[in-house]
Order: sequence, then structure tokens, then C-alpha cells
Amino acid sequence: MSHHSASFSITLRVRLEDSPGSFAALAREIADAGGLLDAIDLVRVEPGSKVRDVTVLATDAAHADAIIASCRAVPGVEVEAVSDRTFLLHLGGKIHMDANAPVKTRDDLSMAYTPGVARVCRAIADDPEKAWNLTVKRNTVAVVTDGTAVLGLGDIGPEAAMPVMEGKALLFKEFGGVDAWPLALATKDVDQIVATVEAIAPGFGGINLEDISAPRCFEIEERLRASLDIPVFHDDQHGTAVVVLAAFLNALRVVGKRVEDVKVVVTGVGAAGVAVSNTLMAAGVRRIVGCDSKGVVHPGRTDLTDVKRRFAEATAPIETGSADEALAGADVFVGLSQPGAVSVEGIRTMADDAIVFAMANPTPEVLPEEIAGLAAVIATGRSDYPNQINNVLAFPGIFRGALDVRATSITKAMEVAAGHAIAAVIGPDELSADYIVPSVFNRDVVANVAAAVAAAAEADGVARRKPELAPVPG
Repeated sequence: MSHHSASFSITLRVRLEDSPGSFAALAREIADAGGLLDAIDLVRVEPGSKVRDVTVLATDAAHADAIIASCRAVPGVEVEAVSDRTFLLHLGGKIHMDANAPVKTRDDLSMAYTPGVARVCRAIADDPEKAWNLTVKRNTVAVVTDGTAVLGLGDIGPEAAMPVMEGKALLFKEFGGVDAWPLALATKDVDQIVATVEAIAPGFGGINLEDISAPRCFEIEERLRASLDIPVFHDDQHGTAVVVLAAFLNALRVVGKRVEDVKVVVTGVGAAGVAVSNTLMAAGVRRIVGCDSKGVVHPGRTDLTDVKRRFAEATAPIETGSADEALAGADVFVGLSQPGAVSVEGIRTMADDAIVFAMANPTPEVLPEEIAGLAAVIATGRSDYPNQINNVLAFPGIFRGALDVRATSITKAMEVAAGHAIAAVIGPDELSADYIVPSVFNRDVVANVAAAVAAAAEADGVARRKPELAPVPG
């Protein structure tokens, strides 16, 4: 199903004849083309004509092009220019570096730079731990990618991945008060990626790995977690897992089921699927069945990669067969795969009060409209349906909490604590089938997650300082 979206919005600068009905004709053509008028601004009045900026929402890029063509064909209307609002937002990039201190006098210069800065350098050389107080390290995260698994676009390269990494950095700052910087690497070699991140790590308080394809992402994260004394977090794995856990906990509350009693079927045993399954098991789930395109991932299969073999051993499913067959009697379905991974008929065989998280983007495994009445709670990864499972609910608060206590790593207990904290933002009187995850704009989310993560870090012994000594987030 297509929906009008600001991400496919255009602004047309049009010159219209100054005569009755001229704009009405344009508006009618836009409506007939399926566009949605969003804003109309008068730019200037000229003899015999008016120039207006007309903003229109479309459903995709092709639809926007069709609307433009229709507008150009309207008699008495001249389309002078067309602007794509999404491209305009990206002009010059979405982030920039700013100064914390002014440099307006000779004294300012001598303290911020030479000769005064030498004393600060010497203090850090004598005690490297002072870098946490005297440099940007205390609040800075590197967002690292090789551009091989970008937003479902696949291997598009490091340059093309930059807008996504900039967006990630923007969200870090806006929601968590964390300074993040995109680092797009021109290599797909695991050894080179690991060595590069290890080399730049002294300048950062944490590493966020992003959009690196499986199975290399597993090895990269595992090696960096072993070699570095700062948090390393692959958001495609663990950010997704944390938000799924939050939605899962609240969905169970809606239907009155217990974590330890439910059967969960997961389609997609890649980076996200493995991480989600591990986090759900850490939270108390006892029965998970993972499925790939060939069916249930079980220890008896001879075609499994090392990652899938370890997954099969950890989950130890008692059934075989297709994903649809695995759904029989299941309480929860978690889709991290592709459209059509399961069928409506498969969903129909699930247990009463079934929970369906169909998170393939942009098209879910099964459309919510197709399973209305078959599932008690439905969530997707899209913003145009209720219950969007969005990683931005997790990573700003997780890194905020980790940086606040100068954590050496992010443990599974910290991830589980983050999931519970997100779920707890929705009070019992608010919770409903259409509201199991809070809005990404709810400012309580980051504060709750940061506090929970900091406390869990201390409990796990990975905090360099106590949570109560940490600054207030934001």
C-alpha cells in the first residue's frame, strides 16, 4: 500500500495567469494525479500573473515525476522550477562541527591552542584517563560503515552511505545529546576495518557500527569488542533487538501472556534476526524457532553457515519444515526478512491473541490490512502504521547511558535493561494494542534508557564511574 510522505515531497514554483480559476485548475490537476497539497505560498505578484510555491506530497519518486508532468500540462500555468525537499535538506550535509569556546582575543587563542594547549597534552600523556575529561572523547561516538548493507539498498558504497551515517549522527545529537561523526570506509576487508577502527578509537568514547553486511558484521563486532575498552555496538543487530524487546514486553502485557510461556517464530537469521533472538532469550524466552528462506534453521541441516549453525544450537527447535508450518500454535511472529516470508494462512494458524511484528521495509512480510482480526497486536518498521519499531528509540539512550558512566563495553544485561526502560515509558493506563512502543519524539525515552543502561553497566562491572556521578542527559 502506498502512502503520501514528506520524504517524497516537491515544491513547484509556478507562474499562474492572474485570472479567476487559474489556481483551482492547477489544484484539480494535482488531485487528479493523486498528489496531496501540503502548502501554498505567494512568492510575488507581477502584471498579469502571480508566482506561487506549491508543495505537494507524493507516494514515491515516480509519482512525484508524474505530478510534475501533469502540472506542466495545465493551460495558463508555467512551472518555473521544481525542488525536491528531501534533497534540499541534504545540501551541504546534515551536520557540522561547532566550537564550545570562542576564539576572539589573543588570550583565547593562547589557551585554546599554542602555547597553553601543550600543558593539557602533557597532562593527558602522563595520565591517559584524563582524556575523558579534557577532550571530546567523553561525549563522542564514531558511526562506522563500509556501505555494504544500507537501508535495504544493499552494497552502494561508502560515499552513498554517508547521508544515512549523517542522519544517524544527527539523531544521536538531537535525541541523546551525543556528538557523533560518520566514518565511511573505502574497504570491505574485515582485517582492514578492524584495524582502522582500532586506530581511530582513542578519539572516541564509543563505536557505532552501521550497515555492514552479514556475516562480516559479526566478526568485526566480536573482534572490536575484544580489543577495545570502549562500547562497540552494531545498531542493525542490537538496536533492533532492544526495540523489538520493548515492543514484545508491552505486547505480552496487552494479551496477558508471560515471557517464559510463549513460542516465538523469527524469519530472517541474519544480523538482526540473530541479535533479536539472543536478546529475547536473555529476557527469558524459552522457545524460539528461526527460519530462513529454506525453512526452520535446525541442527540437522547440513547447509548452515557457522552463524546459523550456532544459532540452531542455541535455539534447538523441536520442529522442522517451512516458516508457515513453524507458525502453527506460535504466540509471536517476528519478521526480519522480506515480503512473503510467511503467508496470511500461516498467520491464521497461530495461537489465540497472536502478536505479529512484520518489520521488512518498505513492504512488510504480511501487510497489516491482510491480517486484521487474525492478530491481537501488529507492529511494523514503518511510520505510517501504528507501533513502529524504530532503532532511534534505543541507540541515543544506550550510548548516552554508556558514556555517562564511561562504560568499557555494552553488555547483554545493558541491552535488556534498555528494552525494559523503553517499554516502561508507556504506563498501564496508556497501553493498548495500537500503542505498545512510545513515540520517537517522547523525550522520556532517552532519559529512561540512559539511566537503566548506566545502572546495568555498574551492576555488570563495566562502568568507570558511578551512575549518580554522571551528568544529566541532554
